[in-house]
Amino acid sequence: MRMKRRKAIKDLLVASGGALALPWWMEGCRTGEKGVGVLPVVVDTIVPGAVELGVDRYVDRMIADCYEQPVQENVRKQLAALEGKGFVSASKQQREAMLLELTEKDEKDFFAVIKSETIRGYTTSQKVMEEYFHYKVAPGVYSGCVPVHA
Repeated sequence: MRMKRRKAIKDLLVASGGALALPWWMEGCRTGEKGVGVLPVVVDTIVPGAVELGVDRYVDRMIADCYEQPVQENVRKQLAALEGKGFVSASKQQREAMLLELTEKDEKDFFAVIKSETIRGYTTSQKVMEEYFHYKVAPGVYSGCVPVHA
C-alpha cells in the first residue's frame, strides 16, 4: 500500500508543478510583437480571407522559426517601412499597388518570402484542404462492429 501512496503523491507533485509551469511554457507559443498590425494586412492583401484562417500567425511563426536572421531582420525592416507608408489604413487597391511597387532587392526578397509562405499557409489550412481539395486523413470507412457470416 505504501508504494502506491508514494507514487500517487509523486505523480500529484509532478502534475501540479507542470500546471504551475504551463503559463511560462506557453509564452513561447505567442507570436512576435513586431509588425503585428502590418503582417495580417499584408497577408490579407495577398490572399483575401487568409487572416480568418490564421495564415498571418502561420507566416509569423514560419519566419521566426524557419528563416535565418538576415531574412527575419529584412522582414521586420520591410514591415516597418510599409507601416510608415500608411499601409494599414490604405485601401485594398492602394495596398496592392504598394506591394507591386517593391522594386529593390531587399523589398523583392521580402515580398517573395511573404507571398510564398502566405500561399503555402492558405493552401495547407484545414478549411481549404477539406472543402476545396476534399482531403481526408483516412479515406474509406472503418466499421469496427459488423457481423461476420462464416
